[in-house]
Amino acid sequence: MIFLNRYAALLSVAVAMCFLVAPSQAQPRPPASIVTCVNPSSGTTWEINIDYNHATVDDNPASISGSEISWRDRRDRWNYRLDRQTGKLTVIVASSTGGYMQFDRCKLP
Repeated sequence: MIFLNRYAALLSVAVAMCFLVAPSQAQPRPPASIVTCVNPSSGTTWEINIDYNHATVDDNPASISGSEISWRDRRDRWNYRLDRQTGKLTVIVASSTGGYMQFDRCKLP
């Protein structure tokens, strides 16, 4: 009986330590953020919603790394690449005539 009580006590301590240690080792994730972007040619502005926890941009699946966020919009099928250091947003539009690229700017928090 003493062995079971000692085992239960050690198990309880081990579980408690996991809860105490895990948060300190986890990397903090930034919350979702709304970013304003501008087309420097026309001056048109719009907002994109980046959700870091779910790896989405405007509810589109995104690839998020330390230097870049890229995604494909499901509606217009355009590809986007956002440089996280400079805020440069490259829009790649495919078309039957070869497509084009558009270069915009986003103000990152």
